[in-house]
Amino acid sequence: MTSSFKTFWIPLSVAGAVASIMLVGITAANAGECPADKVVAGDGQKAGPTAHKGVSEKLLGQIDLANEKIALANHHLRMRRLEIAPGGEVAWHSHDDRPALIYVISGTISEYASTCSVPIVHKSGDLSIESHLSHWWKNSSSKPVILISADVATDVHDSNM
Repeated sequence: MTSSFKTFWIPLSVAGAVASIMLVGITAANAGECPADKVVAGDGQKAGPTAHKGVSEKLLGQIDLANEKIALANHHLRMRRLEIAPGGEVAWHSHDDRPALIYVISGTISEYASTCSVPIVHKSGDLSIESHLSHWWKNSSSKPVILISADVATDVHDSNM
């Protein structure tokens, strides 16, 4: 290879690879979110089931935020592992005062949110940011769904998902 060929094509190849990675990242960031034209102001999906069905939960750890620098009394940062069986449902609940991050480890699950007029499908690798909404989840697949939930809760024994 000549020096001028390398000078031209190597940077161009690197730029193409970086652009491809960025496009994949942009697509992944939008996965599992309500489509922009379907976002509504709290009158999206209606209240769903009132009790959990086929859901098992394991507390992985928690931090009493009253003992931290932020000194947030009566609040805990907790992380849980949830398994939703095929046909299982996480009951209707609110995140008005309990922000959460939900990461889908495996499987596919549908979310029915008050802020979206259509169900939101979440797949492995998706992150759901839950704040100022109410919603419920359903596993309509034939395989269990595994989620990791990190939230700020006022009651460490709160059964709300």
